[in-house]
Amino acid sequence: MSSVLPPENSPLNQHSLRALEGWLQRLGAMRIDNDPCRWRLEYDDWSAVLLLDQNDLKVIWQSPGDSEETQCSLPYGLSRADVEAAIQAGPSVSKGI
Repeated sequence: MSSVLPPENSPLNQHSLRALEGWLQRLGAMRIDNDPCRWRLEYDDWSAVLLLDQNDLKVIWQSPGDSEETQCSLPYGLSRADVEAAIQAGPSVSKGI
């Protein structure tokens, strides 16, 4: 699925669903159970579930061997660049959000 993305400083709420799906795929995320609103992102030191909720993007991180989850909700009014930075910061940095 290839979709042209708005500029990275555009808020997520100015992205079509197709553009959001393309962006998540470019990040390396994969759909969970073929659900367009649930995505999983895997890295060596953490994983995250990304939920496209009605009002915001919910991110739930977990580190291997850690039973505790870290989560935050990122409003769709934030720029794609800011949301991407927050997601990729991982669970340790995001505990302060």
